[in-house]
Amino acid sequence: MAVAEFQLAEWRQLIFDLYRQVRVLAQSQPEQAWVLWHHERSKLYGKHEMSPVSPDERDKFSGLAVFPYDPTLRFITKVERQHGECVVYDLGSDGKLSVEPFAITKGLVDALGKEITLYRLNGYGGGIFLPFKDATSGKNTYGGGRYLIDTIKGADLGTDSDGRLVIDFNFAYSPSCAWSSQYVCPLAPVQNTLSQSIEAGEKTPKESFISAA
Repeated sequence: MAVAEFQLAEWRQLIFDLYRQVRVLAQSQPEQAWVLWHHERSKLYGKHEMSPVSPDERDKFSGLAVFPYDPTLRFITKVERQHGECVVYDLGSDGKLSVEPFAITKGLVDALGKEITLYRLNGYGGGIFLPFKDATSGKNTYGGGRYLIDTIKGADLGTDSDGRLVIDFNFAYSPSCAWSSQYVCPLAPVQNTLSQSIEAGEKTPKESFISAA
């Protein structure tokens, strides 16, 4: 039996189910949805066989280190169509990944200093991808940036009843390559590099271990 394959399938099912619960709860209680997200992800990262935390470090894992919840960094935004050149990532043994700009936010300039771009994941299944970097990258957070949306992995806060996109930086998380060199991840493009600090979401992985204190 291909045990690892079934474990990976279970991991993805659990992540998808968690975000389903989060989307429902966040409609009325966004901070409580964030508490649930943080608690359940910390459990998965600490115990699940498919966690990006290496097995020999899990006994030192103390839960995902995060900034305090900041309601001012939750946005409900319209988007408009945008076209641009594809970005191709070399993911090593996983081959190449092509992403293409397809939309841009409207109305976030005052809060973020610029609008942010959403990317279409080209290839089997498709999907939406929203990575970003900010002034905390390489300091308090992973240097390659963090993810807000990756629908292939189930990370998606959805839209409101009027079809506006939910972008909540409190749910920003580090890609798997931040945890282990065995992973190769697509990193944030220059279009989504913010000059200001976004002190919300996950901190650098090293702060999630007892030995880092």
